[in-house]
Amino acid sequence: MRKFLREWPARHQHPVNRVLHALGIPMTLIAVPLACWQLYQWDWASWWRPVLLVGVGYGFQYVGHLIEGNDMGEVVAIKKRLGRPYVEIAPRYVDRP
Repeated sequence: MRKFLREWPARHQHPVNRVLHALGIPMTLIAVPLACWQLYQWDWASWWRPVLLVGVGYGFQYVGHLIEGNDMGEVVAIKKRLGRPYVEIAPRYVDRP
């Protein structure tokens, strides 16, 4: 986890990517307690709210990584395990300090 947090800034250098992550990460995190609360209240009719938060939150992060020019962290982890090529840090930022 420390390595992940230490390398996070290098994978998120584009300002638009950072803004989209600033919006998307809280949305995906809020979805979990919201889903738990709805289950506690037995509110099955509102299932779409946490699903929408996760979908839009991840969508923002996905678009941010498209703009950045690299793969999302989850995609990098999956591609590593499968032995597939991946882009962890956008090539335009590799030579930068």
